[in-house]
Amino acid sequence: MNDATGPAAPASAPAPGEARAPGVPTIPLDPELAAHIAEHIAEPEQQGGERTPELVPLPDDRFADRELSWLAFNQRVLELAENPGLPLLERVRFLAIFASNLDEFFMVRVAGLKRRIATGIAVNSASGQTPRQVLEGIAEHAHILAARHARVFDDLKPALADEGITIVRWEDLATQEQDRLHKYFRKQIFPVLTPLAVDPAHPFPYISGLSLNLAVIVRNPSTGKEHFARVKVPPLLPRFIAVDSRGRPSAPGAQTGAEGSERTSFVPLEDVISQHLDHLFPGMEILEFHSFRVTRNEDVEVEEDDAENLLQAMEKELLRRRFGPPVRLELTESITPRIRKLLVRELGVEPEEVYELTAPLDLTGLHLIADIDRPDLQYPRFVPTTHRYLAEVESAKPTDVFAAIKRRDILLHHPYDSFSTSVQTFLEQAAADPSVLAIKQTLYRTSGDSPIVDALIDAAEAGKQVLALVEIKARFDEQNNISWARKLEQAGVHVVYGIVGLKTHCKLSLVVRQEADGLRRYCHVGTGNYNPKTARQYTDLGLLTCDPDVGQDLTRLFNQLSGYAPKSEFHRLLVAPRSVRTGLIERIDREAEHARLGRPAWIKIKVNSIVDEATIDALYRASQAGAQVDLVVRGICAVRPGVPGLSETIRVRSILGRYLEHSRIFAFANDGVPDIFIGSADLMHRNLDRRVEALVSIADPEQVQNLIALLDASMDDSTASWVLDAAGTWEHRHTGPDGEPLQDIQAVLIQRQRRRLGLGR
Repeated sequence: MNDATGPAAPASAPAPGEARAPGVPTIPLDPELAAHIAEHIAEPEQQGGERTPELVPLPDDRFADRELSWLAFNQRVLELAENPGLPLLERVRFLAIFASNLDEFFMVRVAGLKRRIATGIAVNSASGQTPRQVLEGIAEHAHILAARHARVFDDLKPALADEGITIVRWEDLATQEQDRLHKYFRKQIFPVLTPLAVDPAHPFPYISGLSLNLAVIVRNPSTGKEHFARVKVPPLLPRFIAVDSRGRPSAPGAQTGAEGSERTSFVPLEDVISQHLDHLFPGMEILEFHSFRVTRNEDVEVEEDDAENLLQAMEKELLRRRFGPPVRLELTESITPRIRKLLVRELGVEPEEVYELTAPLDLTGLHLIADIDRPDLQYPRFVPTTHRYLAEVESAKPTDVFAAIKRRDILLHHPYDSFSTSVQTFLEQAAADPSVLAIKQTLYRTSGDSPIVDALIDAAEAGKQVLALVEIKARFDEQNNISWARKLEQAGVHVVYGIVGLKTHCKLSLVVRQEADGLRRYCHVGTGNYNPKTARQYTDLGLLTCDPDVGQDLTRLFNQLSGYAPKSEFHRLLVAPRSVRTGLIERIDREAEHARLGRPAWIKIKVNSIVDEATIDALYRASQAGAQVDLVVRGICAVRPGVPGLSETIRVRSILGRYLEHSRIFAFANDGVPDIFIGSADLMHRNLDRRVEALVSIADPEQVQNLIALLDASMDDSTASWVLDAAGTWEHRHTGPDGEPLQDIQAVLIQRQRRRLGLGR
């Protein structure tokens, strides 16, 4: 049998919980949890011979630090905001993305490091640093980036003003505008504000994570006594209040500036509140006020092996999340020493966790401004189009997606290929088709108003057998997924939550249909979530197929996830946590052997992040053997390319732009018969050890060549990208030797799609 799992892991590719590479310690998996996982997914049987002995030890400093690499990624986002060649409002959007990225980094990664130090699990990182050393490096770099972020915002404000979009402070407003905002405050803001005093009868209030607050000092004119109070800026109100040239307040979104009818000013919400503090503290003198913001540990931990009901356990943990310890305190630089000291003391933060910035704080709210109706200041509008093979049946009444898939495998590339007319239509047709007997579906993240969930409910109500594997531990989507799980259960869908101890991250759909010649299984295996909204914002790949081997593989995998099938074998899938790492390393080693024998050998990989030490070591060995290794990495990269004697043939590039690059591709020369997989897994410990992931091999020769061409174009010198050097520095290459702009690969793919439809440019 052609089993895609391949032979057993080489010595450097561990089972979950074991050391990942020589000299790289890790935290062992709980034995009971490991035993439970083994009941569903067994360890691969040992086969094959020993791995080629390592002739030369690899250097200890071969891994870049993952946390600093992540900060370098967010710096690349910030460099997009600094790029004058991008549309102005898109630069504003990248400022907002940088801010929200950094928030999550502190909530999860920094919080995790602090937790490890507090609990005594101070295992050194693969880069050789202790958690405390890593925290010190993060603090140094994060302070620099935060200050740079604030400067870029200040630099963009004059350019926005030139376009009739002004971001102003209260004192910059005309009298007429201030008068209008006085009325707006009384009607729309004042009723939802709650001032909280601090005195012997009122202890220091709990400050929720990511909330924006005003620290206020008031004085009683009768007694002369001063008091501290906190006012929370309501998160449900617009972060910026839009005021047009006639002084009328409104929510952001109205057309403005040169292409609109009038200028619009945007005022930070806290500015409006701070100018009306006398309404909140009548009879008191307002001495001073300053903005501050707290970031807390908001990563969720659930002891699954102790939880009788995972759904209830997760709900309880979400309630505890808002009380996590603080990991960052942001203050406006105008803050006085006494308020700074009070906040630091009451919140219990360390000096290096305090960030003093120019106002306003919390620039995640810039999304509101980036979204205003100014097409002249945004990327040209692009509407995803139906894949050409699906377009052939689109005019049929009804559209017959199954007929298109039956003719040939269909490789989708979102957002260029429409999600709604492919994956969504596939599931909606399956729900409505009386010949469909069963649907099995994984759900990791989906949209608030999900047509995918609606299709599953419709199918269940039509009497079909429907299984939904809902991952309720998807970070920051837990509450949303719990709601969907309950809704699906109420409709009669069989809802399961995967395997205890593992997140189900694979992107799979399986539709079983009765046809004239028997049952046929139609499948979708993707790299992205079943979310119509993010499918328009992320680049992802997906395979629609009715290949019997893929159908058998998905049937076995769903059985593993919903029941007990530990000895399942797969034809065209690699499945984590048992065979993704081992299968990929086997193929990397094969390329190394081909290189040693003088055959053409190359490895081309596109991922969000690469951290796994065993996989990186295999790539180093392949490079030492002479194989060409090309890596396209959007985010974290622990590889050190171009190091003499270690990684001379490894090249690393990163592409960021209009769409978030989210697809994962793994391609190998395979002695002239390219071997290519796509799927959900990144090369990180969590993906390879603690998640259920699936990669599917691509069989169609045309699709294989198209994916190779995509990878080659991403690495080409004519394509704008960031290039990583041996010292760990990312160089932004977006102009040629004569200053001409290099091609934006996403724009090239958009134009290719337009030309296919005869739309020209």
